[in-house]
Amino acid sequence: MAILIDRPAWPAHGRLWAHLVSDSSLEELHAFARSAGIPRRGFDHDHYDVPEERYDDLVARGALPVSGRELVHRLSASGLRVRQRDKRAAELGELPGGREAGNAAHKLT
Repeated sequence: MAILIDRPAWPAHGRLWAHLVSDSSLEELHAFARSAGIPRRGFDHDHYDVPEERYDDLVARGALPVSGRELVHRLSASGLRVRQRDKRAAELGELPGGREAGNAAHKLT
C-alpha cells in the first residue's frame, strides 16, 4: 500500500535513473505516475524508470525512498515483480511454457 522509489543509480542516456513501484497494485502505480506527470512510456512491465531530476519531487509527492534491495524485496512479495526472463518472453509474445502472452499484464528486473 505504498509507492516506493530507489535512489537514482542506473545509468542510461547520459543520466541516472530510479525505479518507481507500488507494493500493492499496478493501478496504484499508474495513478501515482499519472498525477506526477510521468509519461506512460516510462513504464517497464512492473515499474517506471524515472530520471534523477524527478527524485526529490516524487518523494515530496509521497513516494517512499527505499534501497534497491528493499524495493525488489517488496515488489517480489507483492507478486507484481516481472523477472528479466519473463520480460523477454512477454516481448516475444510468449509466456513461460510456450503459451501466448496476448494482452498479458506487464509487471523490475
